[in-house]
Amino acid sequence: MTGNELELAGRVVELVRSLGGPDAQAEVWAQHSELSLTRFANSTIHQNVADAATRVRLRLHHSGRTAAGSSTVVDADGLRGLVERTLAAARLCPPDPGWPGLAPPAPVRADAAFDEATAAADPDERAGRVRDFVAAAGGLEAAGYCRTAWRSAAFANSAGQSVHGRSADAAMDGIVRSAGADGVARLASARLAELDGTVLGARAAAKAHAGVDPVELPPGEYEVVLEPAAVADLLSNFASFGFNGKRFVERQSFAEPGAEQFDRSITLLDDAPGTPALPFDAEGTPRDRLVLVDAGVTRAVAHDRRTAAEAGGESTGNQAGSAWGPMPTSLRLAPAGADPAAPNAAAGPVEPRAGTAPPPPAEVAGPAADSDVAALVSGVRRGLLVSDFWYTRVLDPKSLVITGLTRNGVWLISDGELAGPVRDLRFTQSYPRALAPGAVLGLGARASMQPDSWDSAWWTAPPVRLAGWNFTGGAAG
Repeated sequence: MTGNELELAGRVVELVRSLGGPDAQAEVWAQHSELSLTRFANSTIHQNVADAATRVRLRLHHSGRTAAGSSTVVDADGLRGLVERTLAAARLCPPDPGWPGLAPPAPVRADAAFDEATAAADPDERAGRVRDFVAAAGGLEAAGYCRTAWRSAAFANSAGQSVHGRSADAAMDGIVRSAGADGVARLASARLAELDGTVLGARAAAKAHAGVDPVELPPGEYEVVLEPAAVADLLSNFASFGFNGKRFVERQSFAEPGAEQFDRSITLLDDAPGTPALPFDAEGTPRDRLVLVDAGVTRAVAHDRRTAAEAGGESTGNQAGSAWGPMPTSLRLAPAGADPAAPNAAAGPVEPRAGTAPPPPAEVAGPAADSDVAALVSGVRRGLLVSDFWYTRVLDPKSLVITGLTRNGVWLISDGELAGPVRDLRFTQSYPRALAPGAVLGLGARASMQPDSWDSAWWTAPPVRLAGWNFTGGAAG
């Protein structure tokens, strides 16, 4: 169906004009998406699924009232029914005094990053990466997935904005188990060719071997080195609660533009051009690189047209068609020494490209095999190396205090060396405070893109060394 989305969106705009009259204003998003997933468990592929869908979303403003609707039935009757239902809903809605109006016509960047090979990937290509992952696990039990996805989307409105874009991405997430210890490796990319199952499987296996027979540690504040998977949880929560324009205008965000809220080593960007993101949002506003934090100073939050009007600014192109609020869904923590203004400034995947020789055994002999992680660990007198966080829940949205658990490997660091595995710990920590001025002791030089359970969200980060992280007990309580 790709290529017809712009025609679909235009047809709905015309139907709104003919059925709703000159007072009706329409925003229409039409998207065709295909997601393919190859899953494995017990070191064997057990499922290969693919889903393709075309969906049209309509937001309509009529006589001072706003309503929205969507449909996956996109023939003539289906589109007409969508418009009629949404018009009827608008008449029943309360007045909408905050209606921000429609996005004016504006060009969007080309989808030059769209990788045709990723969009056309077949099950054999994903299965090959799973085979390599399982082989690299060396007989240990392995599970996970390899997926590919692509989207073709269009937007049109009654003000004349009419744009089209495509995106494609791939991700692999695998876990290896040894005597009850789990090791994980994951990576996302705009190109399936950049996912190497051998490298990821070897890394996960090394972590599993190194995690056997962990010891208990008492609760307390520890210096930590967080691997990119753990840093991705910080970025996801920053996006949802901190740099969300709706929470900002409701005064439920910690963000204070103009204030030095982070360490000077921290630069955060919503880097849509550096990820597989579409080049415009659900309101048709173009998306570009947005600097949220520049050398520790908070500069902006993500806005859609409504929250921008409330804040006295302009939309940053972050409306995702959700009532949750506008969020930066391509959040990137710039690695040490990177030029954040440079195109695709994220250093790319830590792993070598597919087709290269697997690393020698010495490079995957332990959990700190990555050179960036090893360099950060070497400077820690006493602390913890943390692979991953999970089951994180917000306790206080304003200060972004979060509780959660470590996962997939924690190791004690003593005098710059890994002294042995540690049992999982529970933590309670303010995420902004963890990155506050003076609290960041080091960043890796290379960033990697991490997959997320959200649709069309990517978190890119290097490993990070922090002065303190507040652990409150073991995983049991």
